[in-house]
Amino acid sequence: MSAFDHKKAVADIPHKPGVYQFWDIDGTLIYIGKAKDLRNRVGSYFNKDTQMNGKTRVLVSRIRKISFTIVDTEIDAWLLENSLIKKHQPRYNIMLKDDKTYPWIIIKKEPFPRVFWTRKMVKDGSTYFGPYASVGMMHTILDLIKETYPLRTCNLPLTPKNIDDGKFKVCLEYQIGNCKGPCQAYQTLQNYEDNIEEIKDILNGKIGNVIRNVKQIIKTASEELNFEYAHQYQKKLLVLEKYQSKSTVVNSAITNIDVVSIASDERYAFVNYLKVMNGSIIQTQTIEIKKRLDETDEELLTIAITEFRTKFHSTSKEIIVPFEIVLLDTNLKFTVPKLGEKKKLLELSQKNVLFFKKEKLNQYEKLNPDLRTDRILTQMQKDLRLTQLPKHIECFDNSNFQGDYPVSAIVVFKDAKPSKKDYRHFNVKTVEGPNDFATMEEAVYRRYKRMLEEEDTLPQLIIIDGGKGQLSSAMTSLKKLGIEKRVTVIGIAKRLEELYYPGDSYPLYLDKKSETLKVIQQLRDEAHRFGITFHRKKRDQGTLKTELAQIPGIGKTTADKLLIHFKSVKKIKEATEAELAAVLNKKQVQTLLDYFSK
Repeated sequence: MSAFDHKKAVADIPHKPGVYQFWDIDGTLIYIGKAKDLRNRVGSYFNKDTQMNGKTRVLVSRIRKISFTIVDTEIDAWLLENSLIKKHQPRYNIMLKDDKTYPWIIIKKEPFPRVFWTRKMVKDGSTYFGPYASVGMMHTILDLIKETYPLRTCNLPLTPKNIDDGKFKVCLEYQIGNCKGPCQAYQTLQNYEDNIEEIKDILNGKIGNVIRNVKQIIKTASEELNFEYAHQYQKKLLVLEKYQSKSTVVNSAITNIDVVSIASDERYAFVNYLKVMNGSIIQTQTIEIKKRLDETDEELLTIAITEFRTKFHSTSKEIIVPFEIVLLDTNLKFTVPKLGEKKKLLELSQKNVLFFKKEKLNQYEKLNPDLRTDRILTQMQKDLRLTQLPKHIECFDNSNFQGDYPVSAIVVFKDAKPSKKDYRHFNVKTVEGPNDFATMEEAVYRRYKRMLEEEDTLPQLIIIDGGKGQLSSAMTSLKKLGIEKRVTVIGIAKRLEELYYPGDSYPLYLDKKSETLKVIQQLRDEAHRFGITFHRKKRDQGTLKTELAQIPGIGKTTADKLLIHFKSVKKIKEATEAELAAVLNKKQVQTLLDYFSK
C-alpha cells in the first residue's frame, strides 16, 4: 500500500468551515465529515496524541486522498454533509435507519382542490403537509377536516366552463351532506377556497386562528338572526375545540420550534424530534442511528437535526436541545431549557426516545440473546471501571451461628448468568469463634490456591459480601497468592448498597435502577441463599447430634449413625418405628420415640 503524505495534504487545507472527504487506495469514498475549521479537524485525525478507537484507527490507515469543499457558514457545512452522506453512503459514516416512506397530506392544485393523503410527492404545484411519522395522527387530522369542512372527493375537472355547461350532476356525497355540490355551482369557488385556507391553518398548527374566525361568524350570524347558519358553525366550533384540547400540549405562545433529544449506547443512538406550532405538536418521529466510529452525542444530534429539518421542511429559528451545541449561525438558536414549558417539551421528547430505545433493544435482544449479555457486561465494565469484560464473576458470603458452625459459600456467574455447577461450599477449618474477617480470608485463600494449582482461569471480578473489613481480609489472601493485581475485587455493604474498592475510603454509589447494581445484588443474594442453606443443614446436624448424644442410651456413635442414614433432622423426627429399627436396637428405638413424643 503506497505511503500517504498526510502532512502535505493537511497543509493545503484552509482554516475555513466546510466538508471534508476521505478516499481509499481504490478511489472509493470512505468517510464524509464537517468542520467549522477544516484544517484543524482533518489534522486531528493524524495527531498521535488524539485518543481514537479501533475503527477510527482503521479508517485513518486507509486514507489515501483528502478532498474538501469550503462553504460560507457552519450551517451550510451541516446541510452539505447531510446531503452528501445520503447520496454516497460511505462505509465509515453512521447509518440512519429510517427507510420508511411516510405519508403526506396533499391539497391538490386544481379548481375546488381535493384534500387527501399520499406517499408520493409530485412537483405539480400542489401543497404538501408532513410527512407524518404517525399515520394515526394523520388520519385524525383528515377525519377532523372531513367532519368540519364538506369537500369534494371526486376527480372531475371542475373548470368554470364545465360547470356552466352543466356537464356534471351531484352524487350521493352531496345527498348525504359530505359535499356542497360545487359541480353544479351549489357552492361558490370563493366559499370553497375560504374553507381550504382554514384547512391550511389547521395543518400548520394555527387552529386558534380558525376557532377565532368561526366564533366571529357565529356571532355575526346570530346578530343577523340567521340562527340556522350560526348552528352549523357552532357544530364546527365544537369539533375544532375538541381537537384543540387533545392536540395542545404546551402554552400556545410557543409558536414555531423544533425539539430534539438523544439516547445512545456503544452501538446505537436514537433521536426523537418534535415539531411544535402554536402550542401543538404537529410532527413527531424517532430514528435509529447505527454507529460506525466513536461518534459523540453532539455529532449524532447535529446530523439528525439536519435530517429532520430537511424532511419536515422546518423553518423554525429555535431548536430545543438537551445539551449545548456550538454552531455559529445567527439565524438559528439552540436552547437548553431549565424550567417552564420548553423544559416540559424536552422531557416529553426524552421520554419518547428512551421508550423507543428500550423497545428496539428488547427486539434485538430477543432475536439475539448474546446482544443482551454483551450490553450488560459492557455496562458493568464501564460502571465499575474494569480493564476487561467481567465474563466470569465470583461472589463470597459467610455464615455462622453465634460463632459456631462457620461456613463460607461462593457463587459463580458466567456471562452475567448463574453457573450453578461451579458453586462451592467451604467448611471453615482454621477459625474458632465469631471471626468473619478470618473466615473470609481462609475461604478466599483456599479457593484461589486451588484454582492456581489446577491452572484454572481466574475470574475478572471478585465480589465480597461485606464492607471494608471483609474486603481487606480478601485482599490479604490474594496478596499471599501473588494475584492481587490480576483480578478486580470489590466489596458491597448491605445497608446502603455501597461498593468499596481496596485502598479507597470513599464508596462508589450506582444508580439504584442500573443493571450493573442489579447483577451485583443478584450475585450477593444468590451467595447468601446458597451459603445459608448449607449453614442451616450443618447447624441442624450439629445441634441435633449434640442433643441426641445427651439422650441416655444413644451416645455420639449412634447419633452419627442416625445422621448418616437419615441425612436430615426432619427425616429422623418423622421416621417410623420400623425405619428406626433399621439403625437402632429395640431399646434405643423406644428411647428415641419416647424422647421425641415429649
